[in-house]
Amino acid sequence: MRHSYLSDNDRLSYSDRGGSGLPVVFLHPTPLNGDYWQPMIARLEDVRAIIPDLRGHGRSELGQKLPAGAFARVPDAPVLTMSQLASDILTLLDQLQIREAVFAGCSIGGYALFELWRRAPERMRGLAFVCSKPQPDAEANLQRRAATIAQARAEGVDRLFDGIAQSLTGATAQQRRPQIVAEVRAQMTLSVEAMVAVQAGLAARPDSLPTVSSITVPVLAIAGDEDAAVTPAEMEAFCAAPGGCTSIVVEDAGHLAAFEQPEKLASLIGEWLQQFR
Repeated sequence: MRHSYLSDNDRLSYSDRGGSGLPVVFLHPTPLNGDYWQPMIARLEDVRAIIPDLRGHGRSELGQKLPAGAFARVPDAPVLTMSQLASDILTLLDQLQIREAVFAGCSIGGYALFELWRRAPERMRGLAFVCSKPQPDAEANLQRRAATIAQARAEGVDRLFDGIAQSLTGATAQQRRPQIVAEVRAQMTLSVEAMVAVQAGLAARPDSLPTVSSITVPVLAIAGDEDAAVTPAEMEAFCAAPGGCTSIVVEDAGHLAAFEQPEKLASLIGEWLQQFR
């Protein structure tokens, strides 16, 4: 069942499953929504899974007050910052009266975790990063984001989402389950304005490599060996976390590893979560 709450007067959506189990907050990748995690979470036991739709995604409003100017290549673009996403999650925790939790984030969900750690480390018992990295965008990525914004504004988002559904899903997953591309595409419901704001926010996100060296709680870093967006080599940076890092590369997995292989990811994350019980 979906619920809603207000953050900065905007209505955001989340689900809360598991009752009295270990609280774990799951932050999904863009441009998908919280349903990304559902196949995996259904296989986890003794977990209170809190799954927001990030601002602008799924059933959550984007809001009308996003700042512009942080992405120099498109200075008029509204920017959905990692700071805003972190504020939304902290507001949700306060509403649910959850003092501390374990967090898992995929892609942009992981980028938001860095900001949460910088803002409220005392509320984070452990951090699981799935196909996410601490490095900022390289020049080629910045150029692609500017081009994506231009295309969204000129043509809308349908063609973009068709291509993204193909590129984010691993080749092996597509071979084994051809319908997975359509399943992923069905979760992509961002408006043009939300797509622009997300791309600008990703481009403007800070370098979080220094943040890794400050993480004093256990870290789980799961990479997909077929993920071209976030490579296993980039995720090796998590090994510098002083709280300790369990680093795993999942075979035959692309950027959406938890959706492609929910049984495998549930096993890996479930085993890692045992230390917090």
